[in-house]
Amino acid sequence: MDIIDCLRERGLIEATTSEELKGVCSKPMKIYIGFDPTADSLHVGSLMGIMVLRWFQKCGHTPVVVLGGATGRIGDPSGKSTERPLLDTATIEENVRGIRKNFENILDFTDPKTKPEFVNNDEWFAGYAFVDFLRDVGKHFRVNVMLTKESVKNRLNSDEGISFTEFSYQLLQAYDFYHLFEKRGVVLQGGGSDQWGNITAGVELVRKLAGKSAYGLTFPLLTRSDGKKFGKTEGGAIWLSDKKTSAYDFYQYFYRVPDQDVVKLMRMLTLMEMDEIRMWEKELGEGEPNRAQKRLAEAMTRLVHGEEGLKLALAATEAAQPGHETVLTVEALRQMMTLLPYVEMGGEEVVGKKFTEVALTARLVTSKGEGARLIAQNGAYLNNKRVESADLKLTEADLIGGEFALLGSGKKKKVLIHIKKT
Repeated sequence: MDIIDCLRERGLIEATTSEELKGVCSKPMKIYIGFDPTADSLHVGSLMGIMVLRWFQKCGHTPVVVLGGATGRIGDPSGKSTERPLLDTATIEENVRGIRKNFENILDFTDPKTKPEFVNNDEWFAGYAFVDFLRDVGKHFRVNVMLTKESVKNRLNSDEGISFTEFSYQLLQAYDFYHLFEKRGVVLQGGGSDQWGNITAGVELVRKLAGKSAYGLTFPLLTRSDGKKFGKTEGGAIWLSDKKTSAYDFYQYFYRVPDQDVVKLMRMLTLMEMDEIRMWEKELGEGEPNRAQKRLAEAMTRLVHGEEGLKLALAATEAAQPGHETVLTVEALRQMMTLLPYVEMGGEEVVGKKFTEVALTARLVTSKGEGARLIAQNGAYLNNKRVESADLKLTEADLIGGEFALLGSGKKKKVLIHIKKT
């Protein structure tokens, strides 16, 4: 498969630094994309870069992931209206370990010919003396050219301005490219469209220091049909780590995207074949609602969280449907804790107590009388099974995994009880 044609068809190319790139990619080569450890997980917006690496890998090329242990100390001004807060070394090191895990399910580590390479740019910057760096690298940059970079211009025109620290970021990223070109044979750098200035600076530095050609490629930033960034919710970012965003919440996010964004996300963020994507494009809006969203959500969750993560997300989704006859598991209920209302209760408040008492304590109902009426009207549920008698008392057997009980009122209201550890 021709990688350039593949990426263009999927909308994953914004610009390239040379028309020669297609020919360069006709043989196995190395591409790198950098990820600064500003948090201990990447978010959905970073998936664009990871997917570009994955497609290069599928086409026989080797992805090189640069974890910015050094550049993370500086902060990239690209796309930012204010300066990033500076992180201490311990936090950066912890973040580096965290974001490396985000690649484990997405990239392929089984093929020795294209096995991903991970490097931390702190390896080559840690021992590079400041004066030596200015002499060796800084002399090849002209301030008037640096000032024309979009990220710099935008900040210069803002009230915040730009510090010398962030202004120097493009020198560091450019040297990353030169170092990887010389030491690892990397000839192509990829990045979001906001990285164009940094990428071209690296291409130029390779030309000046090595006298050879290197190449750059940018992809669009991930935005919704309304122009806003993908991966942002009222509750914050949608993270790739299940410790920050559960597989269930991740699945639900993509299940709820508008029709007009589904096909775009299928093209850009999944490994679905284009023939299938075109089929969904034709069928979108016809028949059962959210069918395309369900396919997207499954593909995305499997990609990021693996088969096991998808199973948990689907189980939690099924369990969250009022009155649904599904087998509840501890794993599914833990996923549900991130979305459903839940209360912490002691075992003595649940075991041996009537359903009406427990429902009142858990605030499913406002009185025991309301609980009794709910049962009489066939609207009370315990672990998705209808409660038939007002005299029902909960037992140890009703606690799923010894720590959960799911109470329901009608078809819409549910409360999850989590038994506190003693």
